[in-house]
Amino acid sequence: MLRRKIDVKTPTQLALMRSAGLVVARTLRIVSEAVRPGITTGELDEMAEREIRAAGAIPSFKGYHGYPATICTSVNDEIVHGIPGSRRLNEGDLISIDCGAIKEGWHGDAALTIGVGEIAPEHVQLIEDCRRALLAGISMARPDYRLSDISNAVERSVRAAGQRYGLVREYTGHGIGTEMHMEPVVPNYGPPGKGPRLEPGVTLAVEPMITLGDRHTAELADGWTAVTVDGSWAAHFEHTVAVTPDGPWVLTTEEELAPAIAQEISGAG
Repeated sequence: MLRRKIDVKTPTQLALMRSAGLVVARTLRIVSEAVRPGITTGELDEMAEREIRAAGAIPSFKGYHGYPATICTSVNDEIVHGIPGSRRLNEGDLISIDCGAIKEGWHGDAALTIGVGEIAPEHVQLIEDCRRALLAGISMARPDYRLSDISNAVERSVRAAGQRYGLVREYTGHGIGTEMHMEPVVPNYGPPGKGPRLEPGVTLAVEPMITLGDRHTAELADGWTAVTVDGSWAAHFEHTVAVTPDGPWVLTTEEELAPAIAQEISGAG
């Protein structure tokens, strides 16, 4: 079976993707700031849709293969693709918020995990270790590196964290551009030095997911929500990143490249 060609974007096209990425970044900030005990995931979804449309963009997820909402809200043992609704968040919960937006035909996609109120120390560490794994993967998004260098960096970061996390394999990062999911698939594990060579203009969504237990997943009857089989809690982070001659350009941050993020990416590399 032939693989589709990996798209390479021009500087003008990257600027358009950056515009979509800014919509996603702002939306995630506003929605995450609203997270508190008692709020419903449906209320967060309504907030996200208002913000995206007010920015002149379109929610990427709504209607995608029949998905019914603007964001994914995955709580506790839900890993990814949780559907917003009447569920009220409780003190101590974890919630992953995944958001996508289309602007002028170009996609941005990002996710983060945060705690609701005060959370357990092991959940604080889970979130931080998943975030660091994301930055480790992003640090490899450089010209002449191989695609699996990103995957390997994510896995090495997770394994070096000192906790026996489950590293989810069934769900991956992906190429992104005029479609939300494009070639190539970006796994979160594997040996370095494999796959296509990266070149300036390649855009990827890097997307680690880890659990406090077993890595195995199951899909709920809604046909979307992925949960851990053993009931362990999970964390999930994602950014859209462009490969440039100067290194990785994170398109889904509100700053051009937040200094703290830039420093951590450099250190992860």
